[in-house]
Amino acid sequence: MNAKRALTDRASAVPALAEAFREHGFEGASLAILSQATGLGKGSLYNFFPGGKEEMMGAVLADIDDWFCATIFAPLERPRDPEAAIRSMIGEVTAYFRSGGRVCLVGWVGLGSSGNAFVNRVRGYFAHWISSLASCLEAGNVPPSQAQPLAEETVCGIQGAIILSRALGEEAAFARIVGRHEAMLLDALVRHSR
Repeated sequence: MNAKRALTDRASAVPALAEAFREHGFEGASLAILSQATGLGKGSLYNFFPGGKEEMMGAVLADIDDWFCATIFAPLERPRDPEAAIRSMIGEVTAYFRSGGRVCLVGWVGLGSSGNAFVNRVRGYFAHWISSLASCLEAGNVPPSQAQPLAEETVCGIQGAIILSRALGEEAAFARIVGRHEAMLLDALVRHSR
């Protein structure tokens, strides 16, 4: 991944770092790779991220969390219309993960040996997503005893759809799996509507 221009601040380096980590993983992304991805020399990388690669990944995970909090979690936690919030989540997640063509970096970090350094962030990301989706379902009168398992199943299904889609090289697999989960969530809302 070649940067067309050198990035001049920490915030603008984060998206390039994220894509380098997605492509190479935390362990596989050497400073040379990260330098090439950002267009920054190693000294500049350490100037922006004195904690090294771990701080770089921390900044990337914080950026991902900020996006998910604003775009996915907040609308699910305070839905005016639970059905619309669920449809929006599915649309945003499909776009974000490029119909399964983009790795879930948080999930990847959680599976790798580097996961121990970021265990609280990884756990928090998935727990927040599940609780936000369960809250949305509960706002649509789905009982908590059903909302929580549906939320877990959906987040798990989305993550699995990313893996399967990439493994098969078939975006349609992502769309089918995520579509079934969307239908399952919307069906639960219909069954419990007043």
